[in-house]
Amino acid sequence: MDAFNFTRATTLDQAVQSAAQSPTAHSGATVRFVAGGTNLIDMMKIYVERPSQLVDINDLPLDKITPTPNGGLVLGALARNSDVANHPTVLRDYPVLSQALLSGASPQLRNMATTGGNLLQRTRCVYFRDTAHACNKREPGTGCSAIGGHNRMLAILGTSPDCIATNPSDQNVALTALEATIQIQGPKGQRSVPIHDFYLLPGTTPNRDTILEPGDLITSVTLPPPTPGSKSLYLKLRDRAAYEFALASAAVVLTLDHGKIHTARVALGGVGTKPWRSLEAEHILQGRSADPATFRLAAEAALKNAHPQSENAFKVELSKRCLVRALTTATRNA
Repeated sequence: MDAFNFTRATTLDQAVQSAAQSPTAHSGATVRFVAGGTNLIDMMKIYVERPSQLVDINDLPLDKITPTPNGGLVLGALARNSDVANHPTVLRDYPVLSQALLSGASPQLRNMATTGGNLLQRTRCVYFRDTAHACNKREPGTGCSAIGGHNRMLAILGTSPDCIATNPSDQNVALTALEATIQIQGPKGQRSVPIHDFYLLPGTTPNRDTILEPGDLITSVTLPPPTPGSKSLYLKLRDRAAYEFALASAAVVLTLDHGKIHTARVALGGVGTKPWRSLEAEHILQGRSADPATFRLAAEAALKNAHPQSENAFKVELSKRCLVRALTTATRNA
């Protein structure tokens, strides 16, 4: 691990100013906010992340989970994953999020990891994590060793000739299906960004995962009010039952009316370069009967544009079956 400067912020303004006004912020070096550190510190130990300055934000008042006036819910950026997963309102109104969080990592990590940190979780691509190999996400312009290499765990949706790294988060797949909004405070003020606009496709700049600019700090995530009678589910398929990243996952949020699907929100994990919202599947589902034939049509549409690599073509069918199973389970006894 490299040497770095360390500061502790006690207010939001101080945190943003510490990052934006740091001498390293203007020299091309990296300033990072740290909370739970469950991803960042790991990356620093293996020299993938090499910040010149860390700004500790654990003293900021951003750990609350509070209702909104219109019936939604605000998750503070420092709310721990275990607290969110077991919160009574989340369990009642947003079970898909609780299921996603509880399927990830381990109890010890969930007790440390934060909502904001999870939003910024970096890929687990083996080439990104190994500085001996070329990786455009880690070092732009060096190439992508995963293309033609060991790519069993990597993406089949949203890829580019420069990067096929998978977004590893479970939380963010559920937040995508829930149409969450992310609140950000930075040097230019405050702004709210829908989660589907927050993540960037790799394109020719795979080193940029999100729209965040230097000094930007995630302060909270807002969930819209739940639709009465909605059904939701998160299903994760993986090599082992615990402490494992998804080969394929699906988050679905549905409302039904007399056996037909009135509204549908579908997001996929384990297969996309970002949490993957499938508008194609949603279009197929809306207005149709909640039956196996409809679910299979939706799954075919969701994976229509998949581009598998040398070792992960199995993910196409696996993801289809994952989505069909999630839809079937969510609508059972509806």
